[in-house]
Amino acid sequence: MKKIHFIGIGGISMSSLAQILHEQGWTVTGSDIRENENLKPLRDLNIPIAIGQVPENITPDMELIVYTAAVHEDNPELMAARKLAQEKPEQTRVIERSVLLGEMIDQYEIPIGIAGTHGKTSTSSMLSYIFMEAKADPTVTIGGILQNFGTNFHIGHSPYIIYEACEYSDSFLQFRGKVNIITNIEAEHLDYFGTVERMRQSFHRFSEIMREDGVLITGLNEAPLFSDFKDTLLTVSLDDPRADYTCANVVHHEGRLGSSFDLIFRGTNLGTLDIYVPGEHYIFDAMCAAAAALSQDIPFEAVRKGLSTYQSTKKRFEYKGVWNGVTIVDDYAHHPTEIRATLKAAREVPHKELYVAFQPHTYSRTKTFLPDFVKALSLADHVVLADIYAAREPDLHEVHSTDIQKGLLEHGIDCHYFPSFDEIEEFLLKNISSGDLLITMGAGTIATIGESILRRG
Repeated sequence: MKKIHFIGIGGISMSSLAQILHEQGWTVTGSDIRENENLKPLRDLNIPIAIGQVPENITPDMELIVYTAAVHEDNPELMAARKLAQEKPEQTRVIERSVLLGEMIDQYEIPIGIAGTHGKTSTSSMLSYIFMEAKADPTVTIGGILQNFGTNFHIGHSPYIIYEACEYSDSFLQFRGKVNIITNIEAEHLDYFGTVERMRQSFHRFSEIMREDGVLITGLNEAPLFSDFKDTLLTVSLDDPRADYTCANVVHHEGRLGSSFDLIFRGTNLGTLDIYVPGEHYIFDAMCAAAAALSQDIPFEAVRKGLSTYQSTKKRFEYKGVWNGVTIVDDYAHHPTEIRATLKAAREVPHKELYVAFQPHTYSRTKTFLPDFVKALSLADHVVLADIYAAREPDLHEVHSTDIQKGLLEHGIDCHYFPSFDEIEEFLLKNISSGDLLITMGAGTIATIGESILRRG
């Protein structure tokens, strides 16, 4: 097969897969419902992209048609693709994105997958930097833009492929890794899994389908779930000496974000590592990445250099700029645990008042974790709420951003809600002052508010 079409090509993962296959000689086309920044590099490669998903985008000569889990079965373009596959089953396949990635992964001798509720992008990015520093030349496809490279993928020429393994819709069950990292398992995507137990069963299955003689790396708290793992199980903890990997002598850098720490393996001090992103959660991610690299005989010096040159991926405590003395940061946090970790890290940054402009992501998540959102956001001095970003969900009118506002006000936190980004921006302009820290937070489009403020000069 040499002609491939992507329905939803503007997605961060879809765009990287499209570029990888283009480089490998495929004729690539695609469509998306709207313009976004991920389409520019595709157009730079002269990949034809249609805006709007209509049946006419599907042509009889297409051999492989790929769609994302976000594309519903009643999508007219997907329906046309399925009709073509029925008419020409010997020529045309229609598959979901994870199936394509799984088939690509199968072509590599040593696939390294990073799964978990939180920290997938940071951990896979750190691991990519380490392997690059070691001249191991991996193929990489992750869910965030690597600041040092300006893309979220790299086409390597080695046995290694590093990739994020997302649990939503059980997508990661398409991936048979040789080395797997599972950072943590918390309640998430319950709109699909239904219960935490069902979710944990999927993570267990993810470990079961690994290749022979595999290496599984996970947090010490998660280890009991994988007690029957048949190959090498390595555990990681920030402070529990029972773990295979732990750390000591943690020092937060003065005058620069980040920390230094000693990496301890089964009681032996391997040496000091530096990372230049704030927060203990990044130390944990770095330890997981180091454990995976060392399991593949990557030299410790490459681990050290790779982590020291790592810059946070876009939307992960991403420094955007300074406006009138106000530091503006953008962060992807959209789960209460992520919000709590980000705001704890923000406390390491010198500032006067901490403002958070938060856009909740999906109605089901907001409803399920409403008390947890209130508790996590209470770490800010001031919270400004936008409407819930619907993503793939319809509004059943069961929850609203004002429900979070009510909880925060009851906890004595200064909180405001505005139905439009323009109103949020105007409020911030009137209230933030020199020395404050402003974080735009969420997995939707909230970053545009900070970017608009910075454009004011």
